[in-house]
Amino acid sequence: MTDTQTPAETTAAPVYTVPQERRIVTAIPGPKSQALHERRAAVVSAGVSSALPVYIERASGAVLVDVDGNQFLDFGAGIGVTTIGHTEENVVRAAASQLQDVIHTLFTITPYEEYVRVAELLAEHTPGTHAKRTVLVNSGAEAVENGVKIARKFTGRRAVAVLDHAYHGRTNLTMAMNFKAHPYATGFGPFAGDVYHAPNSYPYRDGLSGADAAARTISYLEKAVGASDLACLVVEPIQGEGGFIVPAEGFLTTLQTWCTEHGVVMIADEIQSGMARTGTWFASEHFGWIPDLVLSAKGIAGGLPLAGVTGRAEIMDAAHAGGLGGTFGGNPVACAAAVAVFESIEANDLLGEAARIEATLTAGLERLRARYDLIGDIRGIGAMIAIELVQPGTRDTTKAPNAEAVTALVAYAAQHGVLLLNAGTFGNVLRFLPSLAVTDALIDDALRVLDDGFAALG
Repeated sequence: MTDTQTPAETTAAPVYTVPQERRIVTAIPGPKSQALHERRAAVVSAGVSSALPVYIERASGAVLVDVDGNQFLDFGAGIGVTTIGHTEENVVRAAASQLQDVIHTLFTITPYEEYVRVAELLAEHTPGTHAKRTVLVNSGAEAVENGVKIARKFTGRRAVAVLDHAYHGRTNLTMAMNFKAHPYATGFGPFAGDVYHAPNSYPYRDGLSGADAAARTISYLEKAVGASDLACLVVEPIQGEGGFIVPAEGFLTTLQTWCTEHGVVMIADEIQSGMARTGTWFASEHFGWIPDLVLSAKGIAGGLPLAGVTGRAEIMDAAHAGGLGGTFGGNPVACAAAVAVFESIEANDLLGEAARIEATLTAGLERLRARYDLIGDIRGIGAMIAIELVQPGTRDTTKAPNAEAVTALVAYAAQHGVLLLNAGTFGNVLRFLPSLAVTDALIDDALRVLDDGFAALG
């Protein structure tokens, strides 16, 4: 502690157990990772693939360390899970403390306060001031399944609508809800029925206003489904796997107005976009959208498995006693971690950090866009930013997708210590999904690697 620091200031500062820097000391993957990969091949299903076969031993803040001692700047955050940083000290402390008290009882048999506290925090922080109820489950896909069945119970209707380019999970129902079949659904059918895919708002490719895009969506729903049979419309406010597609202004609120008028439950899938990632607690807030139900997961518990469905009390309470729940849903350790996540976001102004990350990252990507005409679009909000790559010379014309460049850039970045993710229906989106612990210096370093990667494409 320096002479000018107070004990409180020292406590508030993040503590990292790994130096926040990129460092490559072996080939990627290194010898220890290669040995582990051989062991893995003998016992793990080939259906469980890994984008980068380096085996992680430690992680802290925005940095991953593999078994060979290589340090990677993590711009994936476990696909949006470690939003407040790897092994964040408050989460670790809360989970460790809870482990010593109660690990499991099953809330539907003998309840506990931690579950109730998470439900209170979700009621407070999800959009809208109406009375709300919550059910806690284990994963994003499970939250989607429960949101749909609650909507069906409340409305007495059968049909489920989703949007083009959406991704909602890997269970039977959610595979049917996904827009892109491969690799999530290939060969795994038959799938759940009564799922309808409506046009979405994709400003870069359709050029429509929010009102016009919503009119197109509503026209499809009225003709292909019929409002009287439609239980719910499930929408990601910013599409994740679809390529961080941000809808045009007014699109979501126009759909909500239509849903309300016709008794359709509109559900916000905030599994990837929620929990402070975009600079608000939930991305819906950026659009002035107050959904009927909000689905949360990924970043809610700092890396522990937890998810929730939060929504209007009259909708959530339509489920009969015993109709909701599950053995591990709302586990006390995961709930204790989630409470710590909420507290850390507020104590450390992580909403402001998301805005900082957006400003630094988008400014750097705009500089790259000026140099490389492969970058067709830069979009996203907060720490959820993407670039869509197109074939050379097509940025202002056909916008022909360039998946090959994305694949090459992801591979180049990994070899140089930066973990990036691809996305998009056409595989041509490079997404940046860092934790809110990432510094401007680390962002700049990652952008330098990316710049070199673009140059290497020739």
